[in-house]
Amino acid sequence: MTRSVQGFKSPKLPSILFFNVNGSGMGHLNRCLAYAQQLKGRARPVFFSLASAIEMIEEMGFEADYFVSHFWSANASFHWNSELTFRFGLMLERVQPKVIVFDGTWPFQGFLAACKAHGASALVWSNRGLLKEDVMHAPVDENLFDLIIQPGELGAVKSELPLEGGGKRVTVPPVCLLESEALLDKKQARKALNLPEEGRFALFSLGPGNLKDVSGIGHGLIRLFTAAGFQVIWARAPISVRDVELPSGVKPVSVYPLARYLRAFDVFIGAAGYNSCCELVQSGIPALLVPNDKLADDQIRRAQMVAELIPAVVSPCETDTQRSEAVADLLKMLADTPAEKPEIQMNGAALAAEEILALLPARKR
Repeated sequence: MTRSVQGFKSPKLPSILFFNVNGSGMGHLNRCLAYAQQLKGRARPVFFSLASAIEMIEEMGFEADYFVSHFWSANASFHWNSELTFRFGLMLERVQPKVIVFDGTWPFQGFLAACKAHGASALVWSNRGLLKEDVMHAPVDENLFDLIIQPGELGAVKSELPLEGGGKRVTVPPVCLLESEALLDKKQARKALNLPEEGRFALFSLGPGNLKDVSGIGHGLIRLFTAAGFQVIWARAPISVRDVELPSGVKPVSVYPLARYLRAFDVFIGAAGYNSCCELVQSGIPALLVPNDKLADDQIRRAQMVAELIPAVVSPCETDTQRSEAVADLLKMLADTPAEKPEIQMNGAALAAEEILALLPARKR
């Protein structure tokens, strides 16, 4: 399924092809979109997406092709990778990219085979870190890549490390889809979401529920915040395969990117994914973070980083006692004098885009 966005394609601009995998959330797609946004006018970003929310890519003005993720395919791994080699190879022939950017935990064999057969493009691997210590790392030859970008956690600054094969690994500050100037203030955001200017609102964004059932935690927290006088808004994830059944009075909302509207809310309740945590610090919204322990990344550590920068409570919220204590702690924070907003670098997308552009004049290897 390929749909081109008329008016954006330009033969004068070099093509950069983004390959984003389909994770438990929108992280891989968000990062690629963040890079692509920074490249507008200087390159022609095109997407080959394993995430089903392909309409989000097109709404942001980019061409996109969808290929079903191996998580949702009935094919065995070998056959899925074989089909991927063929389909991605067709994409390479059509787009003729100067640079290919892969964002995922490990590059698929089908992806690497297609790139090797094509042979003309510089290769970039965008590989977010902060994995749990007990997570097994799949062996990957980093020397296959001209550039490895590691989107940094909160507080990270840019650094470079040469690779044996002639490429380099670059760590950048947090990668956010939107720049701070693009975030709506409280009044603007509430108007955009059709929310009244007065009142207290709690935004729930506990994830799509594809890997972890969040309905029990969600319902328990909804009761507590409702009792505390909040109107609860529940964010529907674009890639969710099953919606949580919401209690009466809870308003669902589906907007993208959610970061643009965060300041409409007095508190945020959600998982500690990379995007959510970076965007919370960017917007300064107090939060109750419920780390998802079913994922490879260490959401507990990331949530604790957030709590060092903005008013935030970290709790698994799996029992009534945990939920009650967490909500009480957050309400106390709201009553205290707000802390000054931390000044940390959040320009990772812009810095990463410059590194990608630097590969255009000629391949290093």
